Amino acid sequence: MNEPMYDRKMLEVLVCPETQGPLKLDVEKDELISKSAKLAYPIRNGIPIMIVDEARKLD
Repeated sequence: MNEPMYDRKMLEVLVCPETQGPLKLDVEKDELISKSAKLAYPIRNGIPIMIVDEARKLD
């Protein structure tokens, strides 16, 4: 398995574009989780995709 290519310090300053709430990194799924919006934003090739329409809805 390859080492993740993202900068954890950069990810710490990002907020959910929907709620402006905090995001939690899910390393296994390469996603940023917004509990308040119930969305998971993908990280592709080390780049977080912070577009609501690209996010996966959480149950």
